[in-house]
Amino acid sequence: MSAPKKLFIKTYGCQMNVYDSERMAEALGGQGYVETATADDADMILLNTCHIREKAAEKVYSELGRFKGLKAEKPDLKIGVAGCVAQAEGEEIMRRQPLVDLVVGPQSYHRLPAMDKAVRRGEKALDTDFPEDDKFDTLKKRTRGKRGPTAFLTVQEGCDKFCAFCVVPYTRGSEVSRDAAQVIREAQELVEAGVREITLLGQNVNAYHGHDGGLAGLIWELDKVDGLERIRFTTSHPNDMDDALIDAHGTCTKLMPYLHLPVQSGSDKILKAMNRKHTSESYIRLIARIRAARPDILLSGDFIVGFPGETEEDFLQTMSLIETVGYGQAYSFKYSTRPGTPAAEKPQLPEDVMHDRLQRLQALLTRQQRDVQQSMVGRVVKVLFEKPGRIDGQLIGKSEYLHAVYAFAPADLLGQVVPVRITEASPNSLAGEIMA
Repeated sequence: MSAPKKLFIKTYGCQMNVYDSERMAEALGGQGYVETATADDADMILLNTCHIREKAAEKVYSELGRFKGLKAEKPDLKIGVAGCVAQAEGEEIMRRQPLVDLVVGPQSYHRLPAMDKAVRRGEKALDTDFPEDDKFDTLKKRTRGKRGPTAFLTVQEGCDKFCAFCVVPYTRGSEVSRDAAQVIREAQELVEAGVREITLLGQNVNAYHGHDGGLAGLIWELDKVDGLERIRFTTSHPNDMDDALIDAHGTCTKLMPYLHLPVQSGSDKILKAMNRKHTSESYIRLIARIRAARPDILLSGDFIVGFPGETEEDFLQTMSLIETVGYGQAYSFKYSTRPGTPAAEKPQLPEDVMHDRLQRLQALLTRQQRDVQQSMVGRVVKVLFEKPGRIDGQLIGKSEYLHAVYAFAPADLLGQVVPVRITEASPNSLAGEIMA
């Protein structure tokens, strides 16, 4: 029997890319590949890319440049680019970097086995189609090997919202949802492999329509899966938070009290320019309804500062919205152009203005996050322990509110949900003690 080929995957960006990388590895497993932790001993290197961050494509080209020496030493080494930069750049990647053997978009990675055969014949392989065949039907079942207690599960892809700053509709395509029965089967396979918490993923996950009851209907189906103890979902759009989903937050015990609900700006003028199709007032009313259903829910959000046309007054309206809502976590960025998006054609704000606003906004968000962290001291939370800590005898896990929690505990509690009393709060984690 020939030795297995080694596959190194470097994943950039969102949780959906983490999920996609897992499925790529599984798809290539049928071609005799096993994963390796380093590029140096790989027979194939895949960069699974993200187009959201600033200068994403240039960072990929820079990373590829680092593999030139390795390719010279190992002529049989195959190098591929996958994900959203692959979708956006296509043939340009191969033109600029001849060492690249294959380029595959996020909707075509189920075709990797055939592409691998082509590159092993000495051909170049490019597939950035939006194929009619369902990649999830084509992919084999999840591997039965033992897994950690948490997993991502993609249920929805693409976006029809066309926010003026975002490339996702162009790189991931229009909104599509997986059939609920298919999702349930995969969830059951994950649970059989040791998973206790599943995070449902989608560019607009609450636009899911693969079940008659939407995302709420899918959550209630997953609620019936024996052995699955926790359900989360991300990322959501305010316009798709329907009554059934809000009600599920108040009534489904497996659905965790954490919600990432991006707003981007508190200025109605800027929200309109962003093509968000909601207002700051409608967002705040929505938050009130969600909190009425689940008073202890921890909220997370996304914010962009320095969007074209943003004035100081617009920025202060964003600060006011943050003060009104109160976030336990948040992600914030300076606006940066994405070629091909409507906002890229508009006059950009000075860098120093954007930098100043980002610093002020992040200071407010950090204060809110630390206040929430501190408020947990003395409370008992339920922690799903995921891995050993750096200190002997310590385990690390996540509370129902997605806080990282450290506690001294026996190793046999790994993979279990355990009550922990919080004794100390730091900016990014909590420390606690196991309840007797």
